[in-house]
Amino acid sequence: MGHIALLSNPLAGKGRGRSATEQALAHLRASGADVRLYSGDSAEATRRLAERALAESPDVFVVIGGDGTLSGILEAVCAASVPVALVAAGTGNDLARALDLPRHDVAAAAELALSGTPRRIDVGEVRTPDRAAPFLTVAALGFDAKVSDRTNRLRWPHGALRYYLALVIELVRLRPLSFTVRADGEHPVTFLGTLVAVGNTASYGGGMPVCVGASPDDGMLDLVQVSRVGRLRLLRLFPLLLTGRHLSRREVTHRRARTVTVSAPGLVVYADGERLGEDECTISVRAAALTVMVPSERAAHDRLR
Repeated sequence: MGHIALLSNPLAGKGRGRSATEQALAHLRASGADVRLYSGDSAEATRRLAERALAESPDVFVVIGGDGTLSGILEAVCAASVPVALVAAGTGNDLARALDLPRHDVAAAAELALSGTPRRIDVGEVRTPDRAAPFLTVAALGFDAKVSDRTNRLRWPHGALRYYLALVIELVRLRPLSFTVRADGEHPVTFLGTLVAVGNTASYGGGMPVCVGASPDDGMLDLVQVSRVGRLRLLRLFPLLLTGRHLSRREVTHRRARTVTVSAPGLVVYADGERLGEDECTISVRAAALTVMVPSERAAHDRLR
């Protein structure tokens, strides 16, 4: 066996990345693996280190961080065709949920670099007039994206309270958007709506299954649209969203597609916790573009017992 490259984002998950790095490194080296550590303290440094690490042709590329850490280096990882072992140390960790990766056991997550099963998964792509960016989980467009945007711009308070404050502010400011959606080249449909979500996986925001049932290896995207609703009805819809029971509501439509174009005045586009564009975008899927080391079926079954 050759070597394992370990890329760390020590700032991920409000500092959890640093502790996770120490635990993962200790576990892999105790198992006899040759591990080369790369640790970046910014998005740009992480991209440069990822390119350097992948140029040395590791057998497995261990990434310690959140969904945003991995999506920020996806182009380099996909081009290198090196399998990834993700040690989830971010805030939401929705890709780890989708793939049934260990989220509370660093050693078990790191062990996948040695004994995991390769699984090829799809990667989403958001294309705007200014850029193209890959993503792993769900692209949010509309109210939910505005809440994420507001959360990132607030400097106070800290933690979950900042998200709840952003939610209240955007509820007060709630206005329907005039969405125009075109799926797989069909005739575009314009409607007044609250949000549009396009998912490669089921959940965003740390486990909210907005695209419940989405599979990351079916070569398709799940398109969920919520029509115009008032503040009170939106508040009633959120508990259903948290439990994945919203798709049966008359305000919600759901279908699958390979390419979705969305535009709206004032549209904001978020995916994997990052703002990717505004006003108009085309979202597509790159089938089987990334290989991730996942637990064997037996190991996953044993963990759930």
